[in-house]
This record gives sequence, structure tokens and C-alpha cells, in this order.
Amino acid sequence: MRRSYILTASCPDRIGIIAAVSGLIARLGGSILEASQHADAAAGWFFMRYEIDATTLAASREELAAAIEEIAGSFAMRWQLNDSARPKRVLVLASRTDHCLADLIYRWRSGTLPGELVGVVSNHTLLAAQVEAAGLAFHHVPVTAERRLQAFEAIERIFEALAADVMVLARYMQILPPPLCARLSGRIINIHHSFLPSFVGANPYRQAYERGVKIIGATCHYVTEALDAGPIIEQDVVRIHHGDTVERLIALGQDVEKNVLARGLRYHLEDRVLRHGNKTVVFA
Repeated sequence: MRRSYILTASCPDRIGIIAAVSGLIARLGGSILEASQHADAAAGWFFMRYEIDATTLAASREELAAAIEEIAGSFAMRWQLNDSARPKRVLVLASRTDHCLADLIYRWRSGTLPGELVGVVSNHTLLAAQVEAAGLAFHHVPVTAERRLQAFEAIERIFEALAADVMVLARYMQILPPPLCARLSGRIINIHHSFLPSFVGANPYRQAYERGVKIIGATCHYVTEALDAGPIIEQDVVRIHHGDTVERLIALGQDVEKNVLARGLRYHLEDRVLRHGNKTVVFA
């Protein structure tokens, strides 16, 4: 696979940003494989993502980063430069339900997930055999009322020991402590089985059934200290029928959930998501 550097940046919008960045890359002999930009007129903010062919550059990653830093100050630019040769490492958290987890494992093993699964944490043992059969380490961390904080301290230690880049809550049915969410801001992704902001919290399919809605959906979002209120990465819906039972809603919803999570995670792993406040720009 062709090696590339992914540059993502955002800054107050003004004339000359694209010219400055593109000109810098050209001076270093770099070929831009993909370029995406967005100007948010209401916020006065500019977003960009460049994929640069690393083999064309007459500079190392460090030299490219130093050159970007030289111009970033004049634009008050926040930026990152990632190397495709180092796929992001993913730690998955799941509870009892396995449809999202099984889908991520399949995509990882088939080579269609642009990241590296490094382990699975669960507060139950039900998924252990399935995880270990896939060649992944399974970490059982029970979460009880008496030892809740200790449990999440243990999970954070696992995350750090595995040098993970992102934590994915694949139907992990526990609420993470706010301090952990703050420390890993922008690095925890959740799939919520509802088209947020509707039907937050537990049992959204029951809530949807009782409201008689005509569509149900799922939301992939970043986890913040506020429950189910983090920046949204991806969403999708499916139409339902007035005769559908709660069980039918759940079955339909699970298909949406796994696809939305896989897309949202892929966008994150490919550096296609730029956060700004509680919103995102997604260069899908």
C-alpha cells in the first residue's frame, strides 16, 4: 500500500491558507493524493485535510512537520500530521451484545478496517471465547457499584499498556467516569442505538416504539462528560412499520448500528473527522 502522510488542520478563515499549505508541499516535491476543504461561514472557521504521497517528498516526516509549524503560527492553525505506515491502535469495549464487536473483528481480519485491533475489554465473560478465537486478548474487568472507579482505572491502564490510540464502545453498557472522558477527549467513540439527540439513555428502542416513530437509527459519536451528547461522527436510519414489535425494531436497529459504527470508526482512523466545539466536519 502506498505510504502517505495525512495533514489535518483548522484555523480562523482567511485568504491564503490553501495557497500557503499547498505551496509548501509543492516546494518539498510532494504530490497531493487527496484534498478536502471546508469554510464554515457562520463560525468563520476553515478546515482542511490533505493526503500527501510520502514517496514523492524530498523531506522526512519530521522535516515536513517542521515546515508546517513555521507557517501554522501565522494562521493560528491547529494541525496534525499522521503517517499511514502507523495504523491507529483500537481497544474495543463490549458487554453482552456482540453484533458490533463481531462486525469490527470481521472487518479487521479481512483487512477492510484501516486500523489495528489490539484487544477487547468486557464487564462480562460471555464474549471471551469469540474474542480469543479471533486471536485477540480478552480482558475481563467486572464493574460493580463498590469498585466502579477501580474498574475504570484498570481499563485505562490496559489502554495505556497496549499503546492504544482510540477506545471504541461497541455496545458497552456502562457509563464512563467524566474524568476518564476528559483525559481521553477525542479518543473515545461510542455507538448509540438511537438517532441522537432523540431517545438518549437506556432502552431507546422501547422509547421509540412507545412514541410510534416511523424511522429508527443509530449514532456514532465521540464520548464526552455529558451523556450521549458528544460530537456526532456518523448517523443512519431505517424506516419501520406500525406493526413492528420492539423485537423487530431491535433486529432492524442492530444492522444500522454496526454499519454506522464501522463507518464512523473508519472516518476517525483515516483522520477524516475534524472537531470544532461540539460539532464535526467529516471529509468522508
